[in-house]
Amino acid sequence: MQSANMLLKKIVRNSVLPFAAQHGMKKDLFPLSRTLSLSLCRKQDNSCTPSEKLDLDAWKKVMKSGLQEEVSETVSEPKELSSLAAARETLEMWRLAGRSVPEKMSEEQLKAFMECPSKSAKKKYLRFLYLKELYKKNDKRKMEEKRERKLEAQEQTSKTEEISKSPFVCLWASTMDKAYNWRAAQSMIFGQPLVFDMSFENEMSVREVANTVKQLVLSEGCNRRSVDPFHIHFCNFNDDSLYHKEFLKHYREAWGKLLITVTDQCYTEVFPKDKLIYLTADSPKVMKTFDHDKIYIVGSMVDKSIKTGVSLARAKRLGLETAALPLEKYLLWNTGAKNLTLDQMMRILLTLKDTADWKKALEFVPKRKYCGFVNKPVSELKKTLDLINTLKLGKRQQEVQKEFAKNYSKK
Repeated sequence: MQSANMLLKKIVRNSVLPFAAQHGMKKDLFPLSRTLSLSLCRKQDNSCTPSEKLDLDAWKKVMKSGLQEEVSETVSEPKELSSLAAARETLEMWRLAGRSVPEKMSEEQLKAFMECPSKSAKKKYLRFLYLKELYKKNDKRKMEEKRERKLEAQEQTSKTEEISKSPFVCLWASTMDKAYNWRAAQSMIFGQPLVFDMSFENEMSVREVANTVKQLVLSEGCNRRSVDPFHIHFCNFNDDSLYHKEFLKHYREAWGKLLITVTDQCYTEVFPKDKLIYLTADSPKVMKTFDHDKIYIVGSMVDKSIKTGVSLARAKRLGLETAALPLEKYLLWNTGAKNLTLDQMMRILLTLKDTADWKKALEFVPKRKYCGFVNKPVSELKKTLDLINTLKLGKRQQEVQKEFAKNYSKK
């Protein structure tokens, strides 16, 4: 047996090893020689039992498949890396060409981009990612601007609080408040009365009543700060009305300290009828000058639906004189109704009382309602009005011309 093993080793060394050295398969043939020698020894030792045959072809196939898998695993990674790098290069080229390409893309997005079936699909996908990135940038920018505005508002509020807490400002505010109160107290004795008719609660909704009270609060503040204020009268005012509830919301404890006259009587019971003039936009009579001896009445009503003739009918029922502001005489009226808010009426009447200048007084009319003051010949005004209305109204030009001829026929 030993002599047989020695012969086998000599055969392998003399014949197989030189062949392996030439073809570079020395490492692979060593286990082959060992398996062959072991198989021969087993055949000689176990001659009684059936020997297991070694299938060399199957063994080669298994070894080759293992080597191919290892090679494929090692080669696949650089292939993927190279394809991702190529995709990034194409994206960079498209970005330089001016196409809408996102600035940053993850590996998943690049893989999805590479898996797109066509060039148009790739463009659409990149467009989607570009818009998504743009929206994120805009949201971030808006958040930063909002944060900056918030910081600026906090700084301004802190500055205003510091200013308001300063002793000089507190002293100035208290002295001006005393001066305004003194003027309002003098107006209650010597001032010209101005009446607000508070009998239109049933004609309005709750929201319209709230808007009316807001305008009355602005009117009272404007009158209080004027040089020569009116003596304000709230006539036909009931304590259990919506007006009273809204005034309490605004003034609270200061409602009982206001330097105005509040009464549930009608103005015809408080003042003589021959001195009363009801100001309404529906009146056929136009107010020419401001009369300091008369007592003007303003209807406390805000109507979103523009109910025409309500205040005029009430004045006629009571047998009072009516008047309307000369808006068409001094203003080139364009669009909208000729009804004004209560605070605008207060500013107009205060300016007329102080200056008697209609142009200064009618500057408080909203500029969206008129084109300018009537300070040119009527022919030139008609040309400018036609030009403006052809640009704005188009087909309604003839209707506007008729209204202009109706308003300016006497001139």
